[in-house]
Amino acid sequence: MPRMLDVSEDVRAEIGDAEADRLLVGDNAPGSYDCTSCRTPGDSEQERTSTVLFVGDETAVLAFAHATCIPSQVVQVAEEQLQGAVRSITGGEGPDVGGSGAGRPQDAPTEQAVLGITSGLVLIDDELHPALVVEPTGAIARPGTDGSRGDEFLQLLLEQGFHPVHRTDQVPAVLHGWSILLAMGQLHAVLQPGTGGGAPVAWWQAHAPLQVTEGWRTAANKSQTVLVFAAPAGSIGQQPREDLLRDALDRAAAKGLLVAAAMPLAGT
Repeated sequence: MPRMLDVSEDVRAEIGDAEADRLLVGDNAPGSYDCTSCRTPGDSEQERTSTVLFVGDETAVLAFAHATCIPSQVVQVAEEQLQGAVRSITGGEGPDVGGSGAGRPQDAPTEQAVLGITSGLVLIDDELHPALVVEPTGAIARPGTDGSRGDEFLQLLLEQGFHPVHRTDQVPAVLHGWSILLAMGQLHAVLQPGTGGGAPVAWWQAHAPLQVTEGWRTAANKSQTVLVFAAPAGSIGQQPREDLLRDALDRAAAKGLLVAAAMPLAGT
């Protein structure tokens, strides 16, 4: 039976016309599925459904999502990341569970520095917003330099379009071209624009898919936007509660050590 599938030109180019046509007529597409974004059931016979192709170095995984959650697209991820997703789909080794995680920034200038990410809900104007707080484990030098100029993490982000935050009671401006990859209900990566208009690439990606709370995922799917705050190493720290995380953000903002941007969920 024909499916109500959206197959983007990028996905078609990757899987080929024959496979795309088979999907559209229902030969290789499931009727019911769990949305790769919100994890709730979907039915490609009854509602618009996006085909999402995750591509690694050696592996490609075709997933399905409500078209209202994310559009059909190709997402480039690291092979290790994709293997972790495959394990979670097939019931193999599961992801690390927790509210924060570490991953290597794709343009990190040193081998030592990694970016830690903590998820939480931030209250702004009486509305809870899903947020990610990014903090390196050490100083970040400008790529191609020896680090003698000190920590340039915030300056590098300002050059990418992040904005300084002096008060955390306002929603930051949207950073166009960047997005948050929330797949299979878990946080996979922060994506930045690809070079030359190519497919998005991971600026940060989890070593294993990062579990987020049901409340965080619900808020993200409702707003389709995630607030991303970033501060230099040692500015925020690992906070056990969201109120303490907010206090740490306020302190960093007051010291001029906080930048932020709002980012849509991947592809939106």
